[in-house]
Amino acid sequence: MPYSKFDRNRLVFSKLNQRKNRIYIERDHVNVSQIPEKLSASDILLIEKTADRIRAAKKKKSSVILAFGAHAIKNGLSPVLISLMEKGWITHLATNGAGIIHDWEFAFQGKSSEDVRENVEQGKFGLWEETGFYLNLALNIGSFNDMGYGESVGSMISDEGLEIPDLSELHNIAIHNLRSNPDLSAASASLAGIIERFDIRPGFMKIPHPYRKYSVQLKAYESGIPFTGHPMIGHDIIYCHPMCNGPALGRTAMNDFLCFAESIANLEGGVYISVGSAVMSPMIFEKSLSMARNIKIQGKETLNDHFIVVVDIAKSDWDWENEGEPPADNPAYYLRFCKTFNRMGGEMHYLNADNRDFLLQLNRCLSS
Repeated sequence: MPYSKFDRNRLVFSKLNQRKNRIYIERDHVNVSQIPEKLSASDILLIEKTADRIRAAKKKKSSVILAFGAHAIKNGLSPVLISLMEKGWITHLATNGAGIIHDWEFAFQGKSSEDVRENVEQGKFGLWEETGFYLNLALNIGSFNDMGYGESVGSMISDEGLEIPDLSELHNIAIHNLRSNPDLSAASASLAGIIERFDIRPGFMKIPHPYRKYSVQLKAYESGIPFTGHPMIGHDIIYCHPMCNGPALGRTAMNDFLCFAESIANLEGGVYISVGSAVMSPMIFEKSLSMARNIKIQGKETLNDHFIVVVDIAKSDWDWENEGEPPADNPAYYLRFCKTFNRMGGEMHYLNADNRDFLLQLNRCLSS
């Protein structure tokens, strides 16, 4: 039986420029020349080893994947991430839905990070018109164009706008591809429904991004480096907006998951760096590695020589390198971001560090 559903059309959204923000990217960004502050000698040795493995992976043309939670963006690390891309060290970046949002808000208005406690109390948290409207529209159009979640947003920032298809064109595509290409037919019909519902005019919709130089998604998109978004429905503020469309989310996120899995398939001799992602990174990694190994085993190949570095500010007293997996009655067993990666073979290290210190030092090591 159908259950009652919340009606998002009843929501009142506020203009994004009315929101108080805690982080201003021009003021708060991390300069690439900044010196790391809280790394021990052993921390630095591990980061130097990571840099050596990245150099070796580059020579082998193996994947070097950097997966991170939203705080890498919120902490103003975009200049450091961009520097790593410009120098050719990173072949793939992956983040969650919040990472996509913060990066876009910085590019669009130069500031992000609202007061959650205050705005939930006032019924305003996440209910910002431009963030919900533009990001969801980008995903709807990206879905029609068979793009990924991160790629759709990177494209919008790069073009500083979105090309809105004509309704009659979408209707024709939906009708004529119903049998031969039902996925395209469905994507066309879905986008047509959004355009009609929100009365959006066809043609180019200009969306300026005056702070675009700080966008990691933009740099990745324009450099041809995959920047994949791995959202969870209900986790991100854009799902509050009535333009949020399940089919578009599903298509773009699935494209990005398969893109991520393809990069994992090239991880033999490569490096995987997971920074501040307790759930997203380990979850997509284990499924992707299993799929990649399935194919490798069919071809009598291996995927065992990979180097994993997990970085988080949470302390772990368990010696993952020498003691393996802890018993289920030990709290360390429930540290998903350690336990999962410890099960994945290869060589795994855990570093208890601030993401700013780690990425700054890694960039310094790779620059020397």
